[in-house]
Amino acid sequence: MKVLKFGVSSTVSPERIIDIKKIVESQKEQVVVVVSAFKGVTEKLLNLCHLASTKDRDFFKVYNEIEGLHLDFISALFEGPKVNDILNRINTYLKELSNIVNGIYLLGDITAKIQDKVISFGELMSSYIISEVIENSELLDVRNLIKTNSDFGSAKVNFSVTNRQIKFRFKNFDKIAIVPGFIASNERNEATTLGKGGTDYTAAIDAQRLEIWTDVDGFMTADPNKVRKAFAIESLSYAEAIELSHFGAEVIYTPTIQPVYLKNIEILIKNTLNPEAKGTIISQDDRVKSEKLIKGISSIDDIDLVTLQGPGMVGPTGITGRLFNVLTNNNINIILITQASSEYSITFAISPRDFEEAMLLLEKEFEAEIKLRSELIIHIEKELSVIAIVGEQMKNTPGISANLFSSLGRNGISVIATAQGSSELNISVVIKKESLKKALNVIHEGFFLSHIKELHLYMMGIGTVGSQLLDQIKNQKQKLLEEHKLNINVIGISSSKKMLMVPEGIDLENYAELIEKQGERADMDLFLQKMRYLNYRNSVFIDCTANEKIAATYVDVLNSFISVVTANKISCSSSFKLYKDLKTIAQDKKVKFMYETNVGAGLPIISTLNDLIRSGDKIISLEAVLSGTLNFILNILSKEIKLSQAVKMAQEKGYSEPDPRIDLSGTDVIRKLIILAREAGYPLEKEDIKIDPFLPTDILQGSIDDFWSKIKKEDANFESKRKQVAEKEMKMRYVAMLSKGKASIGLQEIDAAHPAFHLEDSNNIIIIQTERYHEQPMVIRGYGAGAEVTAAGVFADIIRVANV
Repeated sequence: MKVLKFGVSSTVSPERIIDIKKIVESQKEQVVVVVSAFKGVTEKLLNLCHLASTKDRDFFKVYNEIEGLHLDFISALFEGPKVNDILNRINTYLKELSNIVNGIYLLGDITAKIQDKVISFGELMSSYIISEVIENSELLDVRNLIKTNSDFGSAKVNFSVTNRQIKFRFKNFDKIAIVPGFIASNERNEATTLGKGGTDYTAAIDAQRLEIWTDVDGFMTADPNKVRKAFAIESLSYAEAIELSHFGAEVIYTPTIQPVYLKNIEILIKNTLNPEAKGTIISQDDRVKSEKLIKGISSIDDIDLVTLQGPGMVGPTGITGRLFNVLTNNNINIILITQASSEYSITFAISPRDFEEAMLLLEKEFEAEIKLRSELIIHIEKELSVIAIVGEQMKNTPGISANLFSSLGRNGISVIATAQGSSELNISVVIKKESLKKALNVIHEGFFLSHIKELHLYMMGIGTVGSQLLDQIKNQKQKLLEEHKLNINVIGISSSKKMLMVPEGIDLENYAELIEKQGERADMDLFLQKMRYLNYRNSVFIDCTANEKIAATYVDVLNSFISVVTANKISCSSSFKLYKDLKTIAQDKKVKFMYETNVGAGLPIISTLNDLIRSGDKIISLEAVLSGTLNFILNILSKEIKLSQAVKMAQEKGYSEPDPRIDLSGTDVIRKLIILAREAGYPLEKEDIKIDPFLPTDILQGSIDDFWSKIKKEDANFESKRKQVAEKEMKMRYVAMLSKGKASIGLQEIDAAHPAFHLEDSNNIIIIQTERYHEQPMVIRGYGAGAEVTAAGVFADIIRVANV
């Protein structure tokens, strides 16, 4: 016979019951329909037992919730005279339930047998209601069909009696059979339950074909609630399905596979909400040989890891046997086992609900070794999860473990324990629970989406550079995905006033409006806290500010295994120790620290120096015009355009900082020269640089209004300098010099033979002399200021983080 099983995900509402009706009535052959209790009812019945047995009168409230839920279903599904008959039947069940629970309350106690009786009402009522919804159906009392022993709570099926009963009942049966799942009865016709996943198990007994209908399109590559890009697996072998189910995949219950496996019967996983979806076939042999190295990833969210270790483990025989016997004999399930080859320790994972009992059992069993001889200790680790990757193609395929551990390692996820069976069907890793979602996503990306790289961006600063960067990302996003398989998601944006964090990604078409309407008050610490909490793989923190406090966070960000891309020069130009620490942390954590735009905006200056040094060259000297702002000012000075006017024009064009004194003070050039010197291999500090200021110090002091008044007093002085230089057919340039470790900055007069003579507008130039480029130095020139080119440089660094 063909069996269709509908679990709680398919009975969550009256609308889903109508979906079941459509699916069942569309079948072209006779079927048996196995159904669960309505969603949440079993949990309420268990709570009802607990409250009544502890004499907590809140059990009345829970009973009323159960009654109300079923009456609501009836009201939504039926109308007319039929409603009264259905209500009478359900009220009969409810009255019997009420009598039993009142008895529990009076006794203040409950047995496993009575609890099974109470729980059975969930399936009895749901199956009756569903049988009245589906045309040409007949409700069968499964307690007369499936016979078990008397292990209440998790009864074992007597297959010989059960199969005989089923065959007899279905002989000449020509209707749609509706059968409650999960419940059965013993030889005395007392209600029993089949334990966790019992409805699946009911459906699998004596099925010739089995369809399990759930709320996903099949057996998924990972839990879609944790991995957004999980997708349905086309087919699985029984072995693969058992492994995935054991490690937490809830689509199917592991024992369900046993009776169908023995008879080589296929299982089809289908979606009640999307019946047209292909689903997943589970069979003896995997029907579709996938190109993927693994079939799926599953996890158990909560485990405790127990390690028995010490010299008492080495040598004596029987320690391991005693360990597992005492746990097995007390029905404590061991999820995972790993043992050191030295035999010095053995580690196993158990459910937290079994932890206290397991500890008492172990301390009693090994009391002599622990307390008397101090040969053994028990080490506990809590708040952990276990992840398993599963696939028969893993056998004899090199690189699987390397892919798994490298995917975790480069995203800052430590593996606490690991296990792999000799069958090579499963590799399991234990990690901290807080990293579970991130781990599942990075593993899924590594094995299933390796052709697509995904970056998650968090951006501080949406001024001229930041807003340009967001526009460039928006315009290039689709092209990067199509041509380079790089998907960029901007998750967080913060201005100086408001910030917005959207885990699914911010729509860049109207990000400014979203920040204004949905954003909260800007708080750098909260922004960083949320970024760490999301714990996304391949995360990049982008700093498009000149803020010292933000620069001070880079150490913590990098230590959180998050790459940093910055246009902010402060961190790399502050103490040499911090500069080295940032680079070292990035290297140790296997993340990127990128700051190309710290010097020359979008010009490839820092990367060129790095390439030269990495290839074995040595920097002898550098000569550079590094301030696009100052170069622009010096280029446009004329009889008509005085210094104060030129500074104002630089500000209006966006070449200078909002406060142009930062540029005019030479601070920007000093920072850039410090960074270049360090990249060239010289550990310079600010104090090591000889500085000839562009303007007298007193002009730069006071308020910004004071500055605009004071600078006009320098107009005549600069006009005099300009005329003198022009008469000699020379030009003024503010030049940064580095030669054999000595650094200086100052205003210079250069002639037409100098490469910087024809440097236009806000362009920068750097002349690099190395051991290889000695007679003919390397020259890099181009726009060294401006929001668009700086944003482009930051964008290029982001792309480098992705290595595409």
